[in-house]
Amino acid sequence: MRGKSFREIAVRCLLLLAGLCIAHLGVTVFIQTDLGSDPFNVLIQGLFRSIPWPEWAGMTHGRVHLLVSLLILLVLLLVQRDCVGIGTVLCMALGGPIIDLFTLILAPVIHGGLPLFTRLLLLVVGCVILAFGMTIVISSEAGTGPNDLVAVVVSGKLKKPFGPVRVAVDLGFTLIGFLLGGVVGLGTVICAFVVGPAAQLFFPVSRKICAVCVQKFGGKCSPTEGN
Repeated sequence: MRGKSFREIAVRCLLLLAGLCIAHLGVTVFIQTDLGSDPFNVLIQGLFRSIPWPEWAGMTHGRVHLLVSLLILLVLLLVQRDCVGIGTVLCMALGGPIIDLFTLILAPVIHGGLPLFTRLLLLVVGCVILAFGMTIVISSEAGTGPNDLVAVVVSGKLKKPFGPVRVAVDLGFTLIGFLLGGVVGLGTVICAFVVGPAAQLFFPVSRKICAVCVQKFGGKCSPTEGN
């Protein structure tokens, strides 16, 4: 975020936080349907189950998630450093607590108490909400989650649309996680095919929202380049 004023950086970080809350609301709705975990967490689950972690490390699913995120972040710093921003750190630090907060509210309503058709509908709704929030985070230009950055960087390197690249990345996470012992559900497959294309549709609107907010409150208009 070089060359940007403190005011603009603050506006972009607020946009990122808003997008993060929206995205994790979608993640929480999706997870509470009990129809499977998202592709990245299937990978984490597989790593957690298959690697003989030493007892002194005290590894949990959450700690493995943080470790993998840090490793991805390190690789991306080496490959395309300008894609990593302060928002990446915010995503890593705040993602878990935000999901925990929404879980307290939504778990009693959704968890296991609805017919399958309703849960499938909620799962798709959750994926769409996730996609919209994710595009706000990315369009803020303040950074994004390490796993989302993989799709952003690959899309930019290959000069391919974000949607199909995101599907490929999610399917890759799912396959590796499944081979390592992660549990794949119907929701995992739906998520892998819905989030990327939905995000591709939302990007034009999200970029416009972020550009208008930055121009109005940050004193500068700096639209995001297309993915």
